[in-house]
Amino acid sequence: MPMLDYSEIVLRKYIVLDGEPWEVLDSHVFRKQQRKPVNAVKLKNLITGKVTERSFHVSEKVEEAEIESRDVKYLYNNRGEFWFCDPKDPSDRFEIGESFIGIQSKFIKKDSIVQALSFNDKVIGMKIPIKIDLKVIEAHPAVKGNTAQGGTKVVKVETGAELNVPMFIKEGEIIRINSETGEYAERVGGNSF
Repeated sequence: MPMLDYSEIVLRKYIVLDGEPWEVLDSHVFRKQQRKPVNAVKLKNLITGKVTERSFHVSEKVEEAEIESRDVKYLYNNRGEFWFCDPKDPSDRFEIGESFIGIQSKFIKKDSIVQALSFNDKVIGMKIPIKIDLKVIEAHPAVKGNTAQGGTKVVKVETGAELNVPMFIKEGEIIRINSETGEYAERVGGNSF
C-alpha cells in the first residue's frame, strides 16, 4: 500500500492507524518557533465514528487506506438494519447498521443506488448524495398568523422522515434536502396532484 508523508495527510484522504481506516477531516501544517513543521490533523474512524486529533511530524509516514467504493441498491430497513444488494444481482444482499449511515439513513429512498465503502472486503459505511429530492406526503396547511416559530412547519416526506420547512410548502410538492444536516434546502417541483 502507498505511504504518505506528513504533509500529504490532507482533507478527504483515508489513512490506516492501528489497523483501522480513518478519514482526514481537517489538516494544518505549521511550525512552532524554530522547530520542524508539524501537521495537526483531525481524524474520523470509519468503523467506530470516533473523531480525534493527532499531530504528525516531518519524519513520520502513514499508510494510505485503500477504500473501495461500489454501487449498491437500497432495499428496505427493519429495526435499525438497512438492507442493500448488488444492483445486478438482487440475491447478493447484506445489511448495515443505522449507526454506520447516520442521519442520512432517514433520506434514502427505496430502490435508490448509493455507494458502499469497504475496507479489507468489509463494508464500513455509505456515501449518500448530499442533496436529495423527496416528495412531501404529509403537510398541514399554513394557518394565518401562525408565524411565531419563524414561519416554519413540520412535514413528512416519502421516506417517513419529518423536517421543518417554510410555510408555503404543500403536500405533493418535491423538496430538496441536505442529507448531511437533515435540513430543507429548496422547493424543486410543484404539486403533482
